[in-house]
Amino acid sequence: MAKMTMAQAIVRFLDNQYVSFDGKETKFVDGIFTVFGHGIVLGLGEALDSDKGGLKVYQGKNEQGMAHVAASFAKMNNRRKIIACASSIGPGSANMVTAAATATVNHVPLLLFPADAFATRQPDPVLQQFEQVNSLATTTNDAYKAVTRYWDRIQRPEQIMSALINAMRVLTDTAETGAVAISICQDVEGESFDYPDSFFKKRVHKITRIAPADEEIADIAAVVKKAKKPLVICGGGVRYSEAGEELEKFCAKFNIPFAETQSGKSACLSSNEYNLGGLGVTGNSAGNDIAKEADVIIGIGTRFSDFTTASKSLFKADAEFVTINTSRFDAYKLDAVKAVCDAKLGITALGNALEQAGYKSAYTSEIKAARDGWDKEMEFLANYRYDENFKPLIAAGDEKTIPEFAEKIGTVTQTAAVALIRKLIPADATCTAAAGSLPGDLQRMWTTDSRYTYNMEYGYSCMGYEIAGALGSKMAMPDREAYAMCGDGSYLMLHSELVTSLQEHKKINVMLFDNSGFGCINNLEMSNGIGNLATEFRFRDDNGELLGGLILIDFAKCASGYGVKTYTARTVEELEFAIKDSLKQEVSTLIDIKVLPKTMTDGYGAWWHVGVPSVSKNEKVNKAFEEKENNKNKARRY
Repeated sequence: MAKMTMAQAIVRFLDNQYVSFDGKETKFVDGIFTVFGHGIVLGLGEALDSDKGGLKVYQGKNEQGMAHVAASFAKMNNRRKIIACASSIGPGSANMVTAAATATVNHVPLLLFPADAFATRQPDPVLQQFEQVNSLATTTNDAYKAVTRYWDRIQRPEQIMSALINAMRVLTDTAETGAVAISICQDVEGESFDYPDSFFKKRVHKITRIAPADEEIADIAAVVKKAKKPLVICGGGVRYSEAGEELEKFCAKFNIPFAETQSGKSACLSSNEYNLGGLGVTGNSAGNDIAKEADVIIGIGTRFSDFTTASKSLFKADAEFVTINTSRFDAYKLDAVKAVCDAKLGITALGNALEQAGYKSAYTSEIKAARDGWDKEMEFLANYRYDENFKPLIAAGDEKTIPEFAEKIGTVTQTAAVALIRKLIPADATCTAAAGSLPGDLQRMWTTDSRYTYNMEYGYSCMGYEIAGALGSKMAMPDREAYAMCGDGSYLMLHSELVTSLQEHKKINVMLFDNSGFGCINNLEMSNGIGNLATEFRFRDDNGELLGGLILIDFAKCASGYGVKTYTARTVEELEFAIKDSLKQEVSTLIDIKVLPKTMTDGYGAWWHVGVPSVSKNEKVNKAFEEKENNKNKARRY
């Protein structure tokens, strides 16, 4: 037996957790991220100070930000390593709820230890305690119940044993992984217990590949064998199974094209002749055009989000679906014929069944033609410039911002900036983004010929993930350049872990696309008939509206105060210089790119179902509602 505090038991247990995947064993918990407060600094803080073992202690600057770093680190390690996060009671705990939701939606393991109220209730209420009048048992941490895969509250020191074992169960489950929140009552952190030595033994959690059932493979093979023009959707499950090469061989053998989701991108190589690129609302013409004519959709490791399926409108009404997924929940979607199994094993088994049947698709020149057509569009987007013949790519609503912005700030178009960055930075650099218009540009335009380098958080589309996510990428892949593709709106919302990157000597590069507002949502509101309402960064005018002059922010000057090497790019030439020079730096960099509004990619034949009002005094809104209803009537109902 070992007498120690509950907090000391947490540290010792975490230090002895390992995972094994395909016979390769790795230490599972790298360390603990924390912003110390009174709820953890004495309990968990003492445990880490006294004997942290092989764990590293990282200092976050914002609880949400540090948890995003941890989630990104886990993702870029293909879910084989994690960093736990600990916060104080109250606002520190509440700050991590958004990050917990982000991790859970994206099936990324994230272990959280938010401090909680006193189990004894002696100091009642303790500082920062949330009091719910109908139950003193309810605290801030009950908010985690809706956004985690496993939730627990430790009110006695011995409870931590079953809680931590269950946490490991969930964190290493390929189908059910996500956020785990173990609320630790701050008085119990310091309470001691005689823990059995067996609890602290080295544990190796086997992350196993779920073998496909013969009957299920036969079922999906029967559907695919009838297909003349099938299409594979490569989802995040392909990435985490490390099945990209297997999928490429499968598609080449049977002459089947594949398209990528945001999570699946970089599992396969962009240069592969069967890779059509992005699919759906943020997809390109190649993927969407082929998808509309496909008779069988083979979804591998995808949860069929509304962006992937264009709100279930992208595919033919009589198209059939088959799925390969470790999650039974996702495998059942779209009335699919399913195989609940590991992506790599499922692809292999399906391939064997199709080979025995002598199967080959009926595609002739369509795949190459689709790729060639998109290559021409890419060339146009890369060379898109502001001149006297300039036309915005987004024709939504009021474009008066464009000449105003070009005169006062800069003339770089967003698509040209993305293309230039991709051209000049290393092929194996990691690219991180999350929200706004950049996910669309990147899914369409970003090429990934180095596997597992694309870190897009688009399951929750969480503004503020970008810079924290880039730091997580750098911590996971320290030998590669790491890039955060970030809008000015997201930067203003959360960029605190930029300072942590300096503290940890982990160089990241922030590509800050400043279009003076929430440009993506501005496009959405104006394209649906709503006016320019609170989405551009403008002063309040004489009429009391937010329609005055643009708020001009020198982001480079702000970031330089942290110690970041900064640049401002108002032209393509200045951007090229900044990118090349930033590669020479050893500290984190930020390039403040002044991009013209309305110059992001758009369209390519996909519809997105949004909540347009059914009645309005504005005829433009009424027209938008009619269009929405027409599209909805063409889409699948479930």
